[in-house]
Amino acid sequence: MTLRDPGNVTAPSRTLWGDAWRRLRKNKFAIAGLVWIVFIVAMTLSADLWVPATFGDPLAINTAPGASLAPPSLEHPFGTDKLGRDVFSRVVYGARVSLTVGVLAVSISLAIGLLLGSLSGYYGKFIDTIVMRSADVFFAFPYILFAIALIAVLGPSYRNVFIAIGILGWPSIARVFRSSILSVKENEYVDAARAMGASDLRIMVRHIMPNAIAPIIVYGTMSVGGAIITEAALSFLGMGVQPPTPSWGLMLSDAKSLMFAAPWLTIWPGFAILTTVLSFVLMGDGLRDALDVKMKD
Repeated sequence: MTLRDPGNVTAPSRTLWGDAWRRLRKNKFAIAGLVWIVFIVAMTLSADLWVPATFGDPLAINTAPGASLAPPSLEHPFGTDKLGRDVFSRVVYGARVSLTVGVLAVSISLAIGLLLGSLSGYYGKFIDTIVMRSADVFFAFPYILFAIALIAVLGPSYRNVFIAIGILGWPSIARVFRSSILSVKENEYVDAARAMGASDLRIMVRHIMPNAIAPIIVYGTMSVGGAIITEAALSFLGMGVQPPTPSWGLMLSDAKSLMFAAPWLTIWPGFAILTTVLSFVLMGDGLRDALDVKMKD
């Protein structure tokens, strides 16, 4: 039998992302948020397979006697609205609208913010001045009023909602990414790559961005919740998703006059907004702690 020399045993290699995942798993609130997000996404993706057949088409108006404003029951767990439509079906399909708007809006913000933030942080000087002063112009206007004005120009629709939210969300991402790049680009490995003749594009893509992207992952995750809130607010004001498309904000708007007569019309879409946004915030907060290299296990 051959004896192994303990001195030759090497510890398994540990990476930043491996350490981050291990720390994230220990955060119960972040995992709870992740589980709820996965549950909502799975429910909305599979909705066409079981929701209409079980609870009814969310767009179908039911004129049968007693169908309007029916309280929660076994047939309609969340009750029905004033047009006899099943509230559960509309909440589920409204999740599809809210999540899609949130993800697409943040994707647009990330695309613009990462591009401008990287140019501003890497090159500095005149480019930095232009980008940051442009961001200041966006910050000078109240966010929701700016969104309403932009949608008034584009026209209220499902597509224009996430375009408007995405366009208005880039300044914060650009500033966060700029700050991250300013700290990373001073490292020795960046100077070494530049001394070896690497192009600016290669230095940015291969050396700077992988080490500067962690704060953006955190900010982007939290921004999805903010985009969902903004979409709900715009739909509530009639400037977002238009009827009869189910949307959580639009459902609250339709139910505001029936808040006391039929409270289930406001409770369930409000609960959906609260839990979903809270889940993204908890997930982002957990990612922030997990990606912090100063955190100890």
